[in-house]
Amino acid sequence: MSVVHHLTAGWLVDHLSFINQCGYEICDAFVYHGGVTLDTSVASAGDCHAASALAAPSSPGDGPIPGPGDAIGTEGKTAKTRYVFREEFFDISKPHIAAAPDKQLCQGCLEVSLTEKRKRKCVFNQGELDALEYHSKVRKLIWEGTLRLVQEGLKSGFLDCSAAELGCRKNVVPGHIGCGLAELCEMAKQFPAMNESHHQAVHVLDDETSVPEEDLLSCVTENSSNCAKIVVLMGQKYLVPPKSSFLLSDISRLQPLLNYKKKYDVIVIDPPWENKSIKRSNRYSYLSLWQIKQIPVLALAAPNCLVVTWVTNRQKHLRFVKDELYPHWSVKTLAEWHWVKITRAGEFVFPLDSLHKKPYEVLVLGRVQRDLKEALRKSEDVLPVPEHKLIVSVPCSLHSHKPPLTAVLAEFIKPDVECLELFARNLQPGWTSWGNEVLKFQHIDYFTLLQNE
Repeated sequence: MSVVHHLTAGWLVDHLSFINQCGYEICDAFVYHGGVTLDTSVASAGDCHAASALAAPSSPGDGPIPGPGDAIGTEGKTAKTRYVFREEFFDISKPHIAAAPDKQLCQGCLEVSLTEKRKRKCVFNQGELDALEYHSKVRKLIWEGTLRLVQEGLKSGFLDCSAAELGCRKNVVPGHIGCGLAELCEMAKQFPAMNESHHQAVHVLDDETSVPEEDLLSCVTENSSNCAKIVVLMGQKYLVPPKSSFLLSDISRLQPLLNYKKKYDVIVIDPPWENKSIKRSNRYSYLSLWQIKQIPVLALAAPNCLVVTWVTNRQKHLRFVKDELYPHWSVKTLAEWHWVKITRAGEFVFPLDSLHKKPYEVLVLGRVQRDLKEALRKSEDVLPVPEHKLIVSVPCSLHSHKPPLTAVLAEFIKPDVECLELFARNLQPGWTSWGNEVLKFQHIDYFTLLQNE
């Protein structure tokens, strides 16, 4: 389970464990029968244990070829290749900025820290004042809740206070990972327009790993099998977990997701928020607030859909979500949760009162309520969502790799519901994912080949 401890304050989550429980096992297209290698490439994509023998024996003396109904025998075995996510990406043993000894997961003095604005004598602008006011409201909640969860993690051995002394391993990945997914989505706009009535809505992955770019960029790709699949895109390999689906596109080509004809009970959104640093660096694309409002959430949402939006610590964005975006989508705000980032030793990755960066991010939860009659009619299916919960975890060192919400949301939704993540950068079993970098963290170089079974 990705949830290590569940207390009243929230959850201590093991992000790495969640990824490795997603089932990244590739069923190789052969079995061994005695000394004979038998091709299984036509085995059902929905059954990773199926193994039909179709290749010729290596020599005339090797005996007859077993038919589909023949037993393989005790020596027959489906070969599996298992991948795990590279541990070094979660090897955060020391804070990025160390807090003073008397302020490490202790209440500290907020007033003192506020006078230390980068050693400069200047007044706070309105945005900074708003951020300080918000922080003063949530500070005690975050400190006390995190402290309780960290104490449980230390007791159980999941966290280790000596980890800070060990230091971090290097997590440098050789070469350039991926093929420029966002750029590829931009290039896709030059593809000839397709007739929607003649184009397939879904591409189901079979044993073929090389998928035409036109298919990946123009329809939802689905892995309905119980095994992971490898997709080759522009010569790069990406792992697709079982029972998952995705659409690789930018916001201008969202129609295939609408054509998928699914209504979702949970929609998680991680918008590419606009800010000054992103504008200056020009490394990441972003959307204006107006563009984010154009996302057709209502067309994708089932009645009483639970909507979860990741928000930066910029108060302008938080107010926008609660006052403009959610009302525009007919979503009623229910709660604000916080993701708190800690080291393996149980320290905040940034000092709690840091003016540079906070060790937490905000999630705003709400439910779609198109009209009062619908809300009343479906009220028996709605589970209450509590306010002020914490999701505490060791973060991934890869930029914007958010922790999984599947387990923490499970108690507030019905089982076997349809779930969607918008602006996703990775895939999850049981979820549909969309974004112009939706395969980013599925690249095979982020994983390690563990074993052959």
